[in-house]
Amino acid sequence: MNDTSILQPTVALMIWTMVMWAWMYVTRIPAMSKLNVAPNDAAMPRSLDETLPANVQAKAHNYNHLHEQPTVFYATAIILALTGQGHDMNTLLAWIYVGLRVAHSLVQVTANVVMVRFVLFALSSVVLIVLIFHTAVQVFDIHL
Repeated sequence: MNDTSILQPTVALMIWTMVMWAWMYVTRIPAMSKLNVAPNDAAMPRSLDETLPANVQAKAHNYNHLHEQPTVFYATAIILALTGQGHDMNTLLAWIYVGLRVAHSLVQVTANVVMVRFVLFALSSVVLIVLIFHTAVQVFDIHL
């Protein structure tokens, strides 16, 4: 692998985020239509969470989640690639992170078992912490 191979799982997570975006609208627009929710109604104080079924909103919630912690992953992966450390173990860890985030998404938008989601999120967080540690070692030139 080359030093920028970590960008592959990074782009894969970007693609997954757009898959969730599409899934959100494929379910949300028909649900809004069925319930006669006008697009402008979504701007009112009564939120879509109160109006649309939970299984429809789960896609929107997951799409939002993919814009939270993964932003730290993106920055970490880019720094590792730029510093020549975006290969081997870091790339493997990045793929594990992406796999866990995709699994988290699938659980949230299907069965939505909170404890399973929590375990997947916690595991992905641990992987991200390791990647951040590797990034800090590189950026701060720490010799262990």
